Amino acid sequence: MSTTVIVIIVIVALLVLGALLLAARRRQAQQVEEKRGEAQSTRDEARTTARRAEQARLASEEQAEVARREQQNAEELERRAAEVDPDMPDADETVRDGRDPDVERSRTDRDSNI
Repeated sequence: MSTTVIVIIVIVALLVLGALLLAARRRQAQQVEEKRGEAQSTRDEARTTARRAEQARLASEEQAEVARREQQNAEELERRAAEVDPDMPDADETVRDGRDPDVERSRTDRDSNI
């Protein structure tokens, strides 16, 4: 083999090697871009989920506030009923300690039947 043929073979080998390296770098760059896209998609999904969670939290706080107001209203009505009820021995004390007068009456009736 002449020197010229050897030089041509070496040059072709270097060109092929260079082309392979270039293709590998492009593939790697493409994979990096795909991962960036996946990461962005995951971030978007996380933000959406966080927004839904915040909305649910706010809704539950609002619902809890409505429940507190309803409970206060029920307690006020219970106090009014206790004030009006002629059968209540000490209406103020029963309402103050948080017991339901109707439940207490039924317990007393049940216990006296035993």
